[in-house]
Amino acid sequence: MSTVKIDNIWIDAEHWAEGEWRPDDEIVDVLVTLIDGSRWEATTCSFKHVQTLTSRWSRSGECLGGRYFWAKNLILVTDTSRTTIEQTILDLIENGEFECAMAKINLEPNELKNDSGSLLDS
Repeated sequence: MSTVKIDNIWIDAEHWAEGEWRPDDEIVDVLVTLIDGSRWEATTCSFKHVQTLTSRWSRSGECLGGRYFWAKNLILVTDTSRTTIEQTILDLIENGEFECAMAKINLEPNELKNDSGSLLDS
């Protein structure tokens, strides 16, 4: 059993304007604060959004015309809802994969987000 305990899960899309978040076709940043005070980040992306992006890029020419997709600390999920993100993080902890899938960051509490809810650069 893991000794890793979650204090808070912050999802940037929860701070977007109403109607902008489409969990089944979205990419969102997640910040996990553990009880020990450490903070971890990842980008979650729905499988459908990968298709949306690569289709768009096939027309624009980006990423070799949609032939590849990458994001740092990417976790692919069926959807980006809070429920799916929470279940995913708990499963990563339970399986000892949390520290591999997430990146540890060093932010002060007042640096977590700006007025639009986006993470600030540290």
